[in-house]
Amino acid sequence: MTGSRLEVVNGARADEQVDPRVLAVLEVLGGRTAAEVGVRWSVDPALVHRWTRGFVEAGSAQVTNRPAADAERQRDRFLAAFAHELRTPLTTAQGWVAMLAEGDVPPAAAARTVGKLEAALERLAERVVDVQLLAAASLGLVRLDPAPVPIGELVAGLSGLDGPDEVGGLGPDVVLDVDPDLFRRVLRDLWLAGQSLPTPRSVRLTVGTHGPWWEVSVVRDADPIDTAVLTALFEPFELNDDGTGVTIGLYLARALVVAHGGTLGADQDQDGAVLWVRIPRTVDTTEISGP
Repeated sequence: MTGSRLEVVNGARADEQVDPRVLAVLEVLGGRTAAEVGVRWSVDPALVHRWTRGFVEAGSAQVTNRPAADAERQRDRFLAAFAHELRTPLTTAQGWVAMLAEGDVPPAAAARTVGKLEAALERLAERVVDVQLLAAASLGLVRLDPAPVPIGELVAGLSGLDGPDEVGGLGPDVVLDVDPDLFRRVLRDLWLAGQSLPTPRSVRLTVGTHGPWWEVSVVRDADPIDTAVLTALFEPFELNDDGTGVTIGLYLARALVVAHGGTLGADQDQDGAVLWVRIPRTVDTTEISGP
């Protein structure tokens, strides 16, 4: 067909677009090299290797009815880190409740105290939702409710953050077909990661195309991020910048992007870094040719 890159496979519904990552993996399994597939799909060959390895390992585990070897270790780490992450807002909320109950808060400060209590509870609620999403993603249970929405609207919905003033590149009117609530979480975490140490001189958000993908990027004008810190950004429950607690970094964002059929990564040189997320767009078959 000459329109969108839409295919029908056995067992699929005709209105479903085939996941481009699966198409890339099938090309590797069909005999193409990861380098060739990477060029065709505008992704790093290392990503193609990772997708292929995950595809084969998941299939092997399903066929042999054998769970992943490190599943138990990941579960224990997850539970320990989850308790750690909840401790700070929970302790804060309990402290303010105790002060209010004991009458230690003067009437003039009551409204401000309630505001701090509300903020602590909101943070607690956010952490609970984040962990629920992480658990759902690990089990393949994230369900999307996609809708066409301009990137400018998604950025404007980043409540509680000093977000970007504008959207560069193709601009705020670019329409993405994403789950608005979940993709806002992706943008939230990507924008927060852009503030990582060393403190950037400036940070901006842009949107454009990259082969068959929409690419949303957080561009840092800054000294390079330490390699260990950059790696930790993609791992769950690493220590945060001041060592006082743990964060989920970009781990949840990557899980949610994967649920959208996309990928997330970073590029860096001596002048700064680009943290990017790519999701499929409607692709004209003339853009990606070949048998």
